[in-house]
Amino acid sequence: MIRSLKIKFIALALTALFVLLAAIVTGMNLLNYKEVVEEADTMLFLLSQNKGAFPDFREGPMDWLPPGMSPEAPFQARFFSVLVTNSGEVIHAETSRIFAIDSETASRYARDIAQKGSARGFVENYRYMSVSEKFGTRITFLDCGRELDLYHNFILFSIGMSLLGYAVTAIAVCFFAGKFIRPVAESYEKQKRFITDAGHEIRTPLTIISANVDVLKMDMGENQCLEDIGNQAKRLAGLTNDLVCLARMEEAAGSQQMIEFPVSEIILDTAAPFRTLAQTRNKELVCQVQPMLSMCGNNKTISQLVSILLDNALKYSPKGSRVLLNFEKQGRRLILTVSNPSALPVTDENLRHVFDRFYRTDSSRNSGTGGYGIGLSMARAIVTAHGGKISASSPDGKSFLVTAVFPV
Repeated sequence: MIRSLKIKFIALALTALFVLLAAIVTGMNLLNYKEVVEEADTMLFLLSQNKGAFPDFREGPMDWLPPGMSPEAPFQARFFSVLVTNSGEVIHAETSRIFAIDSETASRYARDIAQKGSARGFVENYRYMSVSEKFGTRITFLDCGRELDLYHNFILFSIGMSLLGYAVTAIAVCFFAGKFIRPVAESYEKQKRFITDAGHEIRTPLTIISANVDVLKMDMGENQCLEDIGNQAKRLAGLTNDLVCLARMEEAAGSQQMIEFPVSEIILDTAAPFRTLAQTRNKELVCQVQPMLSMCGNNKTISQLVSILLDNALKYSPKGSRVLLNFEKQGRRLILTVSNPSALPVTDENLRHVFDRFYRTDSSRNSGTGGYGIGLSMARAIVTAHGGKISASSPDGKSFLVTAVFPV
């Protein structure tokens, strides 16, 4: 359990860090791209308003520049424009302010854009804007190659630095994870040790109480008070044994001796006595077990798992109901299911806590069923020890289905 908790802590921490870094990198690059586009559109708007050229900036103040634009921008900008008719024919292509584009290429770009009918966008590294004029539509192009190169370099740099930071942090989290969960691990170990030690200490006085009750019965005869004392002593002894068994099972998880055994036969043999028990309670037990299946595990604990699930199903199903046990192989998995109608409504809250210790769906904790809320916790410990997973569900809210999946 501690190892599983450590893995979950590391996975949660690294997932949260990855999401945070991804959000930061994505946000920065989106803002960077937005700034590139806005600056290009501002300059294109200025060019489009002056028929694809800057106003004469060689004489007089440059008060026509938009706020925030550098006075050097008109000297550094590389642009060209094409005037096309509404039918897409090129009237004139002005390419004097750019060396990399000739009139033929500019005309081809303009015809493609006119055919698409888009007002603005990118063609390769050129941002364009279309504006209607008297004789047609002028499409102005601005060379954004340098800005886009810087943008792409920033993407690579930000991703690289984020991955480096993520790797360093991942190493640190893995290294210090043991220290982070040490208090939880120590508390858990103390809890298991307390249960085991207390169980051994409680057994002796319970044995003495039961023996004294038997002696008093022989001296005084049958007595209701003595009967109640004996029943409660047996009940407490059963709870103590279950707690000690659960603690030992969790301690031995991963260290149990696993051997190949005929699991189909074990399940049928374990379920056989429950048929009679079901009949005495006016219920029916149906077993559908695929024959000749085997698995690597502990046959005693698998038998205990089947007993727990069937006992739980018979205990909490109404009279006249049918309990179904199914065991089959699907691909590389062995699937054990036990289903029964529930005497009480099954809620999502019940399903979330049904494998917790001492949890019972009957909030009144009626002792008539004889349960302690330990059985399904033991079932989960057994399945986990075999590398499997166990879950509870209710397809209709009126039935209870437990599914245990084991790897082959």
